[in-house]
Amino acid sequence: MKKTLKTLTVAAAIAAAAALPAGSAEAQEKKILLKTPIAFATALPGLGSPIPRVAEDLNRMSGGTLKMRVYEPGKLVPAFEILDAVSSGKINSGYATAGYWAGKIPASPLFAAVPFGPEAGEYMAWIYYGNGRKLYQEMYDQAGYNVHVVPCAIIAPETSGWFAKEINSAEDLKGLKMRFFGLGGKVMQKLGVATSLLPGGDIFPALEKGTIDATEFSMPAIDQRLGFHKLVKYNYFPGWHQQSTLFELLVNKDVWKGMSKQQQAIVEAACKASMADSFAEGEAIQFAAMTQNVEKHGVKIKFWSDEMLTLFADTWKQVVEEEVKKDAFFAKVWKDLSTFRAGYAVWKKHGFLPR
Repeated sequence: MKKTLKTLTVAAAIAAAAALPAGSAEAQEKKILLKTPIAFATALPGLGSPIPRVAEDLNRMSGGTLKMRVYEPGKLVPAFEILDAVSSGKINSGYATAGYWAGKIPASPLFAAVPFGPEAGEYMAWIYYGNGRKLYQEMYDQAGYNVHVVPCAIIAPETSGWFAKEINSAEDLKGLKMRFFGLGGKVMQKLGVATSLLPGGDIFPALEKGTIDATEFSMPAIDQRLGFHKLVKYNYFPGWHQQSTLFELLVNKDVWKGMSKQQQAIVEAACKASMADSFAEGEAIQFAAMTQNVEKHGVKIKFWSDEMLTLFADTWKQVVEEEVKKDAFFAKVWKDLSTFRAGYAVWKKHGFLPR
């Protein structure tokens, strides 16, 4: 009788535990700490500022079973080494932009920023409701990286660059040394610009020393934090090379698989919320920075002429043709994105007021 009673008691306890919510303390869900080095300082609004908020959301939403510790650029691993470090397991997560891996994965810039669009809304539509997200993960899998990728922030157009003099023709670009990002950098190279991809913190010293003559980096409020206006006064628009820019949370795939379904869902939800939050933050703070640049810092805001925009667009078409021929996966992604954009153009043409 005692043995039977004990058996029934144990069975009841097991059944009760199984009925508890997965995130409850009683369920004793495995606790996970994501140690996350980032490519952009948290002081940069829209670039680095989203990820500390994601960390707060992960802790709150998981009841403390899922936490993130954010490391400023260079504190744990250099920005350009984040992908390799996450894949190898040296670190279990990292926050950057796929465009930083262009030297390793030719298609990666297509998941960071695409010259002449898409804009943020269209980009997110392709990522979440087209084939973008599937292709994004496939890219890393095919390249042999042991990472799970989660889109985790997005910003609207960047400035087209900061120059020490007016740029009125293709001739004015030739011979310039300029920091430039992503596929737009290949366009500038074709136009005679010597480009280099420098982390944000290295750009001002390079301008100051004359290592570079000009730079692009991000949106006006972000560039203002880095002080470019102190050295170069001509700020060009629109940001044809980055009409929107996507940022990613990379999680080591073994760590991702070790998470509960609930923890995985929390990461996805926190990052999806960050997409909306980062976009809104970026949109809210640019006009004040631009006004201050002009009124207090003597910045001259310039808009590219139709001739220069046509030059950039035609040169971009040449770059795409070359990249498609060089890399099969780039071609696959480009075809899918182009098909989506052709369909979206019907909505864009009819649904929005002309600019």
